[in-house]
Amino acid sequence: MSPGSALVIGGGLAGITAALRLADAGAEVVLVEARPRLGGAAFSFRRGELTVDNGQHVFLRCCDAYRGLLHRLDVEDQVHLQPRLDIPVLRPDGRRARLSRLPKVPAPLHLGAALAGYGLLSPADRLRAVRGALALRRLDPEDPALDLRSLGSYLRAHGQNDAVIDALWGVVATATLNLEPDAASLALAAKVFRTGLLDRADAADVGYAVAPLGALHSDAAAVALERAGVEVLRSTRVENLDSASDTSSKDTASEPVTARVRGRSGERTLCAASAVVALGHRDAYAISPALAEQGARRGPELGSSPILNVHLVYDRRVTDLAFAAVVGSPAQWVFDRTESSGLRRTQPRGQYLAITVSAADALINEPSRTLCERFDHELRALLPSAGDAVLTDAFVTRERRATFRQAPGSAALRPGARTDQPFLALAGAWTATGWPDTMESAVRSGVAAADVLLRGTGRTGDTRGVATPVGAQPSGRIS
Repeated sequence: MSPGSALVIGGGLAGITAALRLADAGAEVVLVEARPRLGGAAFSFRRGELTVDNGQHVFLRCCDAYRGLLHRLDVEDQVHLQPRLDIPVLRPDGRRARLSRLPKVPAPLHLGAALAGYGLLSPADRLRAVRGALALRRLDPEDPALDLRSLGSYLRAHGQNDAVIDALWGVVATATLNLEPDAASLALAAKVFRTGLLDRADAADVGYAVAPLGALHSDAAAVALERAGVEVLRSTRVENLDSASDTSSKDTASEPVTARVRGRSGERTLCAASAVVALGHRDAYAISPALAEQGARRGPELGSSPILNVHLVYDRRVTDLAFAAVVGSPAQWVFDRTESSGLRRTQPRGQYLAITVSAADALINEPSRTLCERFDHELRALLPSAGDAVLTDAFVTRERRATFRQAPGSAALRPGARTDQPFLALAGAWTATGWPDTMESAVRSGVAAADVLLRGTGRTGDTRGVATPVGAQPSGRIS
C-alpha cells in the first residue's frame, strides 16, 4: 500500500462511512470485515423465502449524516420519510391516539398542538407534559452535569407523573436510549428531546427502510465502495494491529500501521499509513496492544443493553398501519415488514409484523416459543382484526449487546475519534459523538475518524460524497 493508504477495520455503518470519506479524499483504502456481509448491526438474513431484518431501525428527518450516507449509496428511493410526524399509538384496552404535528406550526408550539389531541393522557396530564417539554428544552445536552442524572429523576422533579412518562416520554426515550427513563442518562435524553423533537418542528418526521436493510447497508455499500476504489476484504478477521507511535527511528518510507489478518485463503499482513478501528466497544481495544492500555477501563465499563425482536406472520392482513408505538404492553413497537420481506410472493394475503422490545433485560433469555406465544397474544389484544387470523410462522431474533448501556456516567467512558496513537482513529456509534448509540451516531463517528486521519496527513481532497453533518439530531434506532 502507498504512503497515503489507510486501513478501515470493520464494515458497519461507521466503517463504510470512514472508508468512503477517505477514498473520496484520495487515500488508497482497504476495508476489512470479519463477516461475509457489510452493514454491522443493521443487516438482513434469509429465513426460507423471507428476507428478515435483524431489528427494526428508523431515522428522523434531521439525521443529516445518515441521510447523507443514504444519498452517497444511492438508496434514497428505498426508504420512506414521512411528510409530517405521525406516530400511531396503541393500547391493549382498545384506546388509540396519534403523536403528530400540524403543518406550519413552529417549534416548540408544534409539540403543544400535538399534545392537545393526545387522547392517551388526561387534560391535566397534557398540561404536565407541556411543562415537561419546556423544562427539557432548557437543558444543554453538552452540560457534563446532566450525565450524572437519570431522565426519570429529572422528569419527576419537573412534575411528570408515571402516566406521562409511560405514555409519552418513555415511548421515545426507551426506543432511542435502549433503557427505561429511570436508568437512562439525562444528557443523552436531552440530546434526543432537544434536537430531535423540540428545537425544530420537522426534526422528528420518521423515516424507515422499505427494502431489506441488507440491500441498503451491504449490497449498495459494496457497490459504492468498489466505485470509490476501496478494496473490501470480507470474511477476514484482524487478529492483531500494531502502530508505531514514534516514526523518528524508522525508515520514513515504511508504513507505521501493520495488521495481521486471517481470511479464507489463510493469514496475511497488511501495512498502511493509518487505520480506522470501527469495531464495537468490546472488540476495538482488544485487537491493538497500542489501544489496549488506553481502553483498559472504557470498554468493559460501558456495558451493553439488549433488544428483542419477535417476528409474527399471519395468514391475512390484520392492520393497515406501517408501524405503531405501543403503551401498556411489552410490545413496544410494531412494524409491518410484509413487502420488504418478500412475503407477498409466497403468501399473497398474509402479513408479517415485527415487534421490537428495547431495554429487554427481563425477556432476552426467555424461550422463543414462550415469547412467540406471549407476543401473539399481545398483538391480538392490540389489533382486533388479528382475532381470527392464523399464525403461520413465528420466530425470535435477539441482540444481546445491541447498544452500549446509555446510563448516567457513560459519557466519561466514550472516547473521541482521536487516540493516543497518531496513526489510529476510533469509530463506532459508541464513541463520543454526543449522540445515542444509533445509525446516525455511527455515521457521524465514521466522518470524525476519517477527518482525524486526513488532518494528520494534511489531505482534504473531495469529501462531498459522504455529507458532513450539519444538524445535531439523533436517529431513532428502534431495535
